[in-house]
Amino acid sequence: MDAMDMPAGATAADAAVATPVRFEKPFTQQEPLSPAAIEAAVSVMQGGRLHRYNTLNGETAEVALLEQEYAAWQGARHCIACTSGGQGLQLALRALGAAPGVPVLANAFTLAPVPGAIHAVGAEAVLVETGQDWRIDLADLAAKAAASGARILMLSHMRGHIADMEAITALCEAHGIAIIEDCAHTMGARWKGVRSGNWGRIACFSTQTYKHLNSGEGGFVTTDDAELAARMIVMSGSYMLYERHGTAPGAEVFEPLRLDMPNLSCRMDNLRAAILRAELPLLDARIARWNALYQALEEALAGAETIITMRRPEEESMVGSSFQFHLPPQRAEAAPAFVAACARRGVELKWFGADRPQGFTSRFDSWRYLGRAPELPQTRDVLATTFDLRLPLTFEPADCVLIAQILREEADALIPS
Repeated sequence: MDAMDMPAGATAADAAVATPVRFEKPFTQQEPLSPAAIEAAVSVMQGGRLHRYNTLNGETAEVALLEQEYAAWQGARHCIACTSGGQGLQLALRALGAAPGVPVLANAFTLAPVPGAIHAVGAEAVLVETGQDWRIDLADLAAKAAASGARILMLSHMRGHIADMEAITALCEAHGIAIIEDCAHTMGARWKGVRSGNWGRIACFSTQTYKHLNSGEGGFVTTDDAELAARMIVMSGSYMLYERHGTAPGAEVFEPLRLDMPNLSCRMDNLRAAILRAELPLLDARIARWNALYQALEEALAGAETIITMRRPEEESMVGSSFQFHLPPQRAEAAPAFVAACARRGVELKWFGADRPQGFTSRFDSWRYLGRAPELPQTRDVLATTFDLRLPLTFEPADCVLIAQILREEADALIPS
């Protein structure tokens, strides 16, 4: 509002109220790649040897070196670098024997690559309810483990929230269930000091642009089991060049199974590996910065009556690259208007309760390729009030304070006390 347009007697404060503050930074802008990553990528391109097995005599490929370095960082014996986190999920499922008709337990609250991977191997997804804290419901997991006879749990640490891993591993051991940890949102997080991914038989990580390491697309699979590693190396597309993998077990492990595994051609290339090798040493410092952003937003929302945040467990060491909250359950119908109001002020929210998929966000009943949607009333109610926003490292803590102000003002406007 220009001064000449203001009513007689209006003040500058009145103008500020009439023109609410906006947030101007994009929620999808990543930091630029580091100079070291750019230099490494240019070196690979100048050499022209982008394929992981295209090496000179005595040369170790960038992908093999990355596998060694990521395995050491993760604290795992074996690492397989692949084209995406979703392909890693498929490798893990196949290595553990998932096949047509085999039941696989999975969170009902997850992203589409998880049910997509289960469907791709022909297995039957058995979706488990989600709690108000966005973690898998342990009571429903126990019931469905007993009823389904499943021998695999695809456990998503969805949006960075780690469930009680001691309780889950004890439950799965009692039922003979192998855990695949989907760590796409928890690279570097811990539960009781143990890294996310080191609780189950296999862990899957993503290096897609919005994850904690950025190669555009890409992923890792880690395991301490030599036979599972050999299966996944052959399936990744090693042909008979498996000895060129950075953390491959001995040839004697491959010999009994190498002709039984299909070639799925999901190898990572040297260009992406070179970028990731340069970025990996920066990851711990970046985790600290993400957590500072998360804490700034959490503190700025403290005490809000219309924004419900969930306390993180003391056992969890998080990576706060995204933030989740609820609206009060009695006002779930205000969700679309709340998303639109925040968008008008530059705050981009994802709402998980929408009937139709939007962007990266979808609800369990939109995965029609799985067959008839299961009855999951608890998860439906949880998602009806669940909102999510990214915290890219192009933000500063002061940005999070402004975001919190906008969230509180728009929630208060839609939900009168």
